[in-house]
Amino acid sequence: MASGGGVHATLGLTIPASTDWPQVSFSAKEIDFSEWKGDLLIVVVSKEDLSKDENSKFINSTLKKLDGLLNGVLGEASTEEDFKGKAGQSMVLRLPGFGFRRLGVVGLGRDITSTVAASYQGIGETVGAIAKAVQANSAAIFLASVQDISEGSKLVAASAIASGVVLGLYEDNRYKSESKKPLLKSVDIIGLGSGEDIDKRLEKSNAVCSGIIFAKELVNSPANVLTPAILAEEASQVASMYSDVFTAKILNEEQCKELKMGSYLGVAAASSNPPRFIHLCYRPPNGDVKTKIAIVGKGLTFDSGGYNIKTGPGCSIEIMKFDMGGSAAAFGAAKVIGQIKPPGVEVHFIVAACENMISGTGMRPGDIVTASNGKTIEVNNTDAEGRLTLADALVYACNQGVEKIVDLATLTGACIVALGPSIAGIFTPCDELAKEITTASEVTGEKFWRMPLDDSYWESMKSGVADMVNSGGRQGGAILAALFLKQFVDEKVQWMHIDVAGPVWNDKKHIATGFGVSTLVEWVLSNSSQV
Repeated sequence: MASGGGVHATLGLTIPASTDWPQVSFSAKEIDFSEWKGDLLIVVVSKEDLSKDENSKFINSTLKKLDGLLNGVLGEASTEEDFKGKAGQSMVLRLPGFGFRRLGVVGLGRDITSTVAASYQGIGETVGAIAKAVQANSAAIFLASVQDISEGSKLVAASAIASGVVLGLYEDNRYKSESKKPLLKSVDIIGLGSGEDIDKRLEKSNAVCSGIIFAKELVNSPANVLTPAILAEEASQVASMYSDVFTAKILNEEQCKELKMGSYLGVAAASSNPPRFIHLCYRPPNGDVKTKIAIVGKGLTFDSGGYNIKTGPGCSIEIMKFDMGGSAAAFGAAKVIGQIKPPGVEVHFIVAACENMISGTGMRPGDIVTASNGKTIEVNNTDAEGRLTLADALVYACNQGVEKIVDLATLTGACIVALGPSIAGIFTPCDELAKEITTASEVTGEKFWRMPLDDSYWESMKSGVADMVNSGGRQGGAILAALFLKQFVDEKVQWMHIDVAGPVWNDKKHIATGFGVSTLVEWVLSNSSQV
């Protein structure tokens, strides 16, 4: 699996190869780009930077100097290649006889003063892809209009570029019979500052990348490898790796019965792979805690839909390994928090992991299950199962004495219809918590949009024979799902539900994105004594 050790496939004899994550050393330097020597020199340009005067010479002073150094080659090439500096656009020139073997030009897309962290990360990903393609061992990156960036933005730019490079280099080849390893070992970031502050940012970005890659590998792993027990094993390994600040508690089916988790166990009943309830707890090194928070992730390692089986075009049953994307984000964030070790905050990472399958022991439409808070649920749709597992997980989280809970779940197709594939929907009755997550996302560049949580919609979730049904129909489906979860949260606890059904998976590339990890980390840090 993601950690590469001690895992045996339950089906198909498939055992993933060991993980080979990019190991890149980043340095922030204040030198002139013309002094740098190595394999690949990258200049980042906006459309405005490429403007030329009446003599077809660059107006931008940096590009004018670079073009002079190259005897006009850059100006000629940009015209011949019709290079416009669009986002993601790149051009590579081989330049024998200079201190660098190749020059890469990467487009920023718009004026550098108006970009966000996501733009800088995109630049880094392009650089990583170029370095991989040309098999560079060393690279340097500088911005043509670095003088237009504020000092605070320089730190953001440097860390986002560094993150992008690592993520651009990374490729999940664990299930391929042949793969190439990236050669890039060192990257110098020029002109964005130097010293302790930027070094700390770069160190943090490296930690966040490790969490994002971990989350990607969890989601990418097929259900015949990543069973609930293996997901629990992976989480336990995170706790073991950072045992100075983490403890792990894994509950089996019998222990969950003792806690009366009927809603969760109803979903798990049909699978031959037993459920695992996973609880990681982070406590700061010095023991002082001012805030207790919880991150709850949906952990369906495969979702067939149950007796309401997923059928027909668009049902996406073939990618339902991704239905544990919320738990992957939670455990990815845990891995980062274990490295950063923020003071003053206690964090509970909670996942009710299981499979939603079909068998004679399985939950049927019309069955009634009882959650651990005593509320009864008529299951009118076995494919609305994620909320049933989260119900008991949220009750458990509240019982840990936390003040705030954020849950993440690939919960509804309705949210993808509403917001598309790259924006997560957030639902909360708490304006303060909404602001915290929104502020965190502004740092990371991940996209969230607050959705309404109208209690009047709850009327359609009433049951004639139980306290509620688990599905209220197609209209407002994402809102109804959030209202269902609200029934299992203590009113004294600030709570937010995040529907990540769209952004955790990249349909074009057929791979996981690692969405949510970086924003969760920023949220935890905002609740720590570190700020």
